[in-house]
Amino acid sequence: MDVKQKIGQRIRELREVQGMSQKELSYVADLDRSYIASVENGQRNISIVNIEKIANALGVTLEVFFKDVKFNERTTRS
Repeated sequence: MDVKQKIGQRIRELREVQGMSQKELSYVADLDRSYIASVENGQRNISIVNIEKIANALGVTLEVFFKDVKFNERTTRS
């Protein structure tokens, strides 16, 4: 799994735990819904600025965002 997929999967997990739709997350994070969808699907190279916006919208710190077992695995390039 590459880093884009790991980040997308983490966003989806945190969003679902919060009971938020992609539309709700995009509104709170001030990002387009289609952008959120493409990030969650691992299709977009997201900036750290947008990761922070999404983490804030989900009510988690960057430390909590990246504190997940999938970020301890080696990343493959695609």
